[in-house]
Amino acid sequence: MRERQPLTWGVVILAAGKGTRMRSDLPKVLHEAAGRTLLDHVLDLALTVVAPGEVTIVVGHGADQVRARVAGRGVRTVLQEPQLGTGDAVRVAVEALPRPAPEALLVLSGDVPLLRPQTIERLRAEIDGCVAVLLTAELSEPGSYGRVLRREDGTVEAVVEAGDADARTLAVGEVNAGVYAFRRESLEAALAGLSPGNVQGEYYLTDVAAALGEKGLRVAAVRLEDPTEMMGVNTVEDLRTVETLLAKGRRC
Repeated sequence: MRERQPLTWGVVILAAGKGTRMRSDLPKVLHEAAGRTLLDHVLDLALTVVAPGEVTIVVGHGADQVRARVAGRGVRTVLQEPQLGTGDAVRVAVEALPRPAPEALLVLSGDVPLLRPQTIERLRAEIDGCVAVLLTAELSEPGSYGRVLRREDGTVEAVVEAGDADARTLAVGEVNAGVYAFRRESLEAALAGLSPGNVQGEYYLTDVAAALGEKGLRVAAVRLEDPTEMMGVNTVEDLRTVETLLAKGRRC
């Protein structure tokens, strides 16, 4: 039997947001924790998976500042303008991929610096037999996170953003961590069908899960053992918490 070849991978880092709750004109991903920017922490993680030329960073607010920060690291940046949501951001990145494009993509958020390489490897390993894999966590207080709805066989049926969810869905404790692995061709097809029919009027990357499932394609989920890993930075207080955890060697 012919041995199956490993997939080729690329990484997309979403770094276009302004971060209004940071109370600063500095792009959110350029705020520092433990002596490095949030984006630097995420980029270091990406480079444990692929070479610099396979990393695409989506920039928007403060694009020139973000580009300057990563200049010399050999990564690609693409501009999302206007900023129409995470689905649109990934579409912009996919369209800018060099050809031949990688067969699979890892999507990371530029403001989530605590993810561990071991977690990313769990996510990538699960792509075998699936077209997409979501990172999730079980929270006692899910708050504003998108809720993950599963079928009886454990596959993902949909991800519903909190602002669009009914009371029954809001009672679900499993949430989307905003980190994904996709087979690129399936992702491209799903992105083409997204619509902004939601409370925010944006193209949600989370809608890809339902779109793929409706085509009979398998979407899996990997649940974090420690939800702290998925902590994003949205406020100055979040930044202080992340800095404390990084200083203690939280990510290893």
